[in-house]
Amino acid sequence: MLTPQRMLRLLIEVIFLLLGVIVIWLALSGKVSVERHKPSWLILSVALILWGLRALYGPNKWWARWENWTRGLSLVLLGLVMLAISRVPFLWIGPLLAGAGVVMAMRGIIGAALVFRPR
Repeated sequence: MLTPQRMLRLLIEVIFLLLGVIVIWLALSGKVSVERHKPSWLILSVALILWGLRALYGPNKWWARWENWTRGLSLVLLGLVMLAISRVPFLWIGPLLAGAGVVMAMRGIIGAALVFRPR
């Protein structure tokens, strides 16, 4: 039986998985456009990178080390992909958005597997 805390963590990871699948679907269907040259896009990408680095190098509990690494690394990768989207030619936006969706979906899958890991 899962504790309420572990059930909440599992629900959060499932949400990341579904969000990643939706982003992949939207990117591959070509039904999304982003304002990639606005300052808010750059601010969000830098904020995600810094948030991920904080999760990687922050004070960690020894039993939650892998969860923190998964969260931090996924945020850094997502921020780097968003930063790359602001600088690449227009034709590369769809594949890069799909890559961002893959990062989110993989974070959901790995995070859900870590919830079920025995302590």
